[in-house]
Amino acid sequence: MHSTDRVLDEFQHPAIGEVIALGPNRMRIAVADPGHAFATRSDDGNWVWAFTIVEPGDCTTRLISRNRFRLPRLRDRIGMLPMEPGSLIMERKMLRGIRERAETLARREQVGSA
Repeated sequence: MHSTDRVLDEFQHPAIGEVIALGPNRMRIAVADPGHAFATRSDDGNWVWAFTIVEPGDCTTRLISRNRFRLPRLRDRIGMLPMEPGSLIMERKMLRGIRERAETLARREQVGSA
């Protein structure tokens, strides 16, 4: 997967029920509350991925990402053990990349409005 360094208009209006393909996984948009929350759920209901924006009031904004897996089969639970550390590393890199792009965009907007 590749990230963009600009806002893509075609992805700014997600609709509930819309499908997002993440490799072999099909995720459906379950929550789309611009500026507040975005959540997807796998077709089988075993994976939920949610993003929430929190503004604690000190001129900062936090983007929180949470995953929840229901692993009904033993082989799925065992298979998740080696994947979890790698997933945490990739997710941290993703969140840092989002922060860098958001801060760059904010700086560009400040310069443009000055």
